[in-house]
Order: sequence, then C-alpha cells, then structure tokens
Amino acid sequence: MPPAQRIAVIGAGAWGTALGKHLAEKGLQITLWAYEREVLDSIAAKRENQLFLPGVTLPAALKVTNVLAEAVESCDGLLFVVPSHVARLVLQQLAPLLSRPLPIVSASKGVEEDTFKLMTQLITDVLPPALHDGIMVLSGPSFAMEVSQGQPTALCLAGTNAALVESFQNAFMTSSLRVYADSDVVGVQLGGALKNVMALAAGVVDGLGLGHNTRAAMITRGLAEMVRLGVAMGADPRTFYGLSGVGDLVLTCTGALSRNHHVGVRLGQGDKLETILGGMQAVAEGVRTSRAAAGLAVRHGVEMPIVREVNAVLFEGKSCRKAVSDLMERVAKPEKGRP
Repeated sequence: MPPAQRIAVIGAGAWGTALGKHLAEKGLQITLWAYEREVLDSIAAKRENQLFLPGVTLPAALKVTNVLAEAVESCDGLLFVVPSHVARLVLQQLAPLLSRPLPIVSASKGVEEDTFKLMTQLITDVLPPALHDGIMVLSGPSFAMEVSQGQPTALCLAGTNAALVESFQNAFMTSSLRVYADSDVVGVQLGGALKNVMALAAGVVDGLGLGHNTRAAMITRGLAEMVRLGVAMGADPRTFYGLSGVGDLVLTCTGALSRNHHVGVRLGQGDKLETILGGMQAVAEGVRTSRAAAGLAVRHGVEMPIVREVNAVLFEGKSCRKAVSDLMERVAKPEKGRP
C-alpha cells in the first residue's frame, strides 16, 4: 500500500505543528487546521506558530486553515492532534465531512475525562464505521520543539491493520524520525496518557527538593501502575517497556520541556493549580488525565496509589508533603506482585 501523500493535520498546537512541519519538509502535501485565529494569522503571515511553537520557521509548502472542510478536502490521510478535552467536539464537526474510508492517526496523548475513553474509542464513537478499520495511534518520547529542530527521535505507530501501519510508518520515517510498528493500540495509548500523570508526580518530587532517589522510585513505581492498568484493559505488558511506555515516561518525568513536570514542580513549590494553569498557553494533559486514570483504576479494580495521591493534591487540597508521606507509609508489599 503506497504511503499517503495528502494529509490533513487537525490541531495546530506545538505537537500538531511540529508533525505538520516534519511531513511537509518530507514532501507530503500537508494542510494544518488551526482552531485559534491568531495561530492561523501567525503562520500565514510569518511562517511561525508564535503561540505554541515560537522560534520555529515553518515551510512555505505547509498550508494552514481554520475551516475543517478545507483541511480534509481531497486528503488521503488524517492526523488527529487535538487536546483530549475538546476531541469529541472536533470529531463531531469532522464526522459529516468524512464519508469515505480514510486512515486516521491519533497523536493526542490523553483520555476523555468524563467517559474515561481512549482517543481511538472516542473516534469510533463519533466517526462513521467506514473509518474504523483505519485508526492508528502515534506515540513515544517526543518533545515537539526537538522534533521541529530535526533532533533524532523514535516513535511507535500502532494499529490493527498491519498494511496500513506499514504504509504510514514509511510516510513518517526520515533520517531524523524513526518509527516502529506495533499492534497494541490500547497499550500505546495508555502509555502516552498515563506518563503525563506520573510526570506531575515527578515534578512534585522535584519541587519539594526530595532528590534523585525519590524521583527514581516514583518513576519506577509509576511504571508498575501503568502496567497493572494496561494488563487489566487488555494491553500487552511488554508495550510499557517500549517507546510509548518507559521511553515517554522517562522523558516526561525528567525533561525540562515537559509541561506536566513543570506543573508538578510548581505544585511542589506551593503554587495553586489554578494559578499555574492560568499562566500557561499549552495544555498540560496530565491534569485532566489524572481524573480519568483514577476512574479507570476503580472501573478495572486496579490499585494505583500514585494516581490516587496526584488526584488528592490536584482536586482535594491535599498537601504535596502529606501525599508523599502517605505513599511511603503504606503497608509493606513485595515488589513483583500481580500485574
């Protein structure tokens, strides 16, 4: 199956813009849909997304629009890069525009807060059945700024249609972006979403000044929680030891460009959540995903103490130091318990 040549990128945040730039520079015909008028104007006039990806020059071949119908017209592939809390609304607007079978790659790293649905589940909920076989997921350790600068990056592309995955794998691959194929759609999505919650916890640890030992323990036990939930939801546990699991987890919990880690640091330093979020342009997906992760843990009967404490800090007024002490003082357990 030949790679897609005309791709609509739905969502012009930092990640959507970086992916659109990457594909356009490879020679594909890319149309980027931007919700914000200021993003549209900035790219059209200055070839720069000053709001979400400042300082990065975008190629002239990258088209931009704020009309969904224009974005998807004549496209032979769709890249969905919309924050989870507005994903359903955008999909509902897309649905009447997509009457033919069309490959869809979700690069959104989140879970719908109210329904606890993964992005692929949300897509199948809203879009016509003719599109369901072509749904894929792109995830892995990838700061948008570094991808836009051409820094070597490796990602994972998962889908149930192996031929389609291989086709889009080839579409994304360049000397600076390596893409691995997978079929574990659930696991790849959970890894990309849950690591944001763990990054909040890692940021709290750093904001409290608790040291490298504490952060390493939090990352390791956070991974254990991710695996437990993944197995309960039918994912392959090996997925969480790959790019979309431990790879993205380490990056987001330690990298200076991580929005979720930044929020956690500020919380650990005593700032209020509403103050932190009020000063941010981009979305910190972990805040909303933490509620969904807690809901999924209850639904599937999975113990996720770090997720529980993150929620207590975010939404119940619990102090960060009390959350850490409660995690440390839990009943002693073996390290290798049941998944």
